[in-house]
Amino acid sequence: MSTQASLVETATSVTGILTLLLGGIAAISLLVGGIGVMNIMLVSVSERVREIGLRKALGATPGVIRRQFLVEAGILGVLGGLIGVGLGFAGAAILTPILSMTVLISIPATLIALVVSLGIGLVAGVYPASRAAKLAPIDALRSE
Repeated sequence: MSTQASLVETATSVTGILTLLLGGIAAISLLVGGIGVMNIMLVSVSERVREIGLRKALGATPGVIRRQFLVEAGILGVLGGLIGVGLGFAGAAILTPILSMTVLISIPATLIALVVSLGIGLVAGVYPASRAAKLAPIDALRSE
């Protein structure tokens, strides 16, 4: 025989397991997204070597070059976060009639997700930005 307390306990444990599972999936997604941003930024640096060399030859400091690539990486991260938030809103809109329940979207959680995606973009962009900032102007201008 089951009691109300045992049903609540079972539901709570299932909810906890699902929360851990979804958290793990989110962590893997963030890792993959960070790797994607880093790859895009590395390709961007390698394709723009001559531009970087020209800017450095005209007086741009390594800090300016680094900041440019970090801003680009941050924008990529935020754009990915916005796409994710949009998919979340669409999923909530689709699931509401299917489940016959109201799906609430937390605005603070949405803002935290965007800040985290910005952080992932910035962290993933540090290495490519540093690599771009370390290029020697003469070597960069010679490359093809």
